Amino acid sequence: MKILVAGVGNVLRGDDAFGVEVANCLLARDNRPEVSVVETGIAGIQLVQDLQEGFDAVIVIDTVDRGREPGTVMTIDYDVIDVHELDHNTKYDLLADMHLATPERSLMVARALGVLPPIVRMVGVQPVDADTMHLGMSDVVKQAVETAVSEVDLCVASLIAQAES
Repeated sequence: MKILVAGVGNVLRGDDAFGVEVANCLLARDNRPEVSVVETGIAGIQLVQDLQEGFDAVIVIDTVDRGREPGTVMTIDYDVIDVHELDHNTKYDLLADMHLATPERSLMVARALGVLPPIVRMVGVQPVDADTMHLGMSDVVKQAVETAVSEVDLCVASLIAQAES
């Protein structure tokens, strides 16, 4: 079982730095040999390139607005859109400018290229503000970083246990 853990986000947009911060915490320690950790920031196409190495699962770390209490950490099974099922105009609107690549768009491109692993999860946090341009995360989201690191560890352990059974 090979697992890619990818922290995404924009450090210039407050809480959107969450995925980057969690990835940096993971990169600062020893990880299981089955796990590769990357911090892609806003370089969505980098995530697609990383997935070309061949993985059985990917865990994306990011902010996600699900209407929860700010700072709530969630694990979500990701359902990635198959761009082959979209009409031309919708495809073009979603994928024309990969400089604006969100994790969703990057994962769609990875699926279209045949490099998306069968298991796609997100460890996300409900942000206070992930849109306003400013440095520094809100206190409640900063406090959620360690919880997210633990949640990534639980996801990894669960995936490896499932693969071994």
